[in-house]
Amino acid sequence: MPPVRPRLLLLNKPFQVLTQFTDDQGRKTLGDFVKVPGVYPAGRLDYDSEGLLLLTSDGRLQARISNPRHKQPKTYLVQVEGTPSQEQLQKLRQGVILKDGPTLPAEARAIDPPDLWERNPPVRFRKTVPTHWLELTICEGRNRQVRRMTAAVGLPTLRLVRTRIGPWSLRDLQPGEWVETPFPGDW
Repeated sequence: MPPVRPRLLLLNKPFQVLTQFTDDQGRKTLGDFVKVPGVYPAGRLDYDSEGLLLLTSDGRLQARISNPRHKQPKTYLVQVEGTPSQEQLQKLRQGVILKDGPTLPAEARAIDPPDLWERNPPVRFRKTVPTHWLELTICEGRNRQVRRMTAAVGLPTLRLVRTRIGPWSLRDLQPGEWVETPFPGDW
């Protein structure tokens, strides 16, 4: 019997979907979108975050992607409450102090509003508080790290969309869509 070929899927995880295949509380899960047996998420993406999630059938690749010691860069589009100053961006670039210790330096820059799908439900807006977008790249994967980092510099996150993990990008996938990509031979 020939060896089973490892699989790697790129999924655009929708807002309010759990990064697991089952849930005893009736919430949406990966199983509502991916009907491929034997693949598991390589890392996590919070219930209230959107965007790129990798799923694989290969345990070694799963560990290489999700284990923080491999420092896979992850890029996010972050809609924040407030107007980012150069000082706030510089703090993100230097690393910020969180309750569980300092973060590694991040790549951070203000960007124009990206061309994204509508979120359902939409982000709450307050007429008196402006919002802006950042592109943030980190090499760690602590629990809710990007949200905690932006809050630490006074820019609470309203919307968070992961667009890249290492060499893989979201492409033009819409929420809930996935595509299989060639398995990386050098991993």
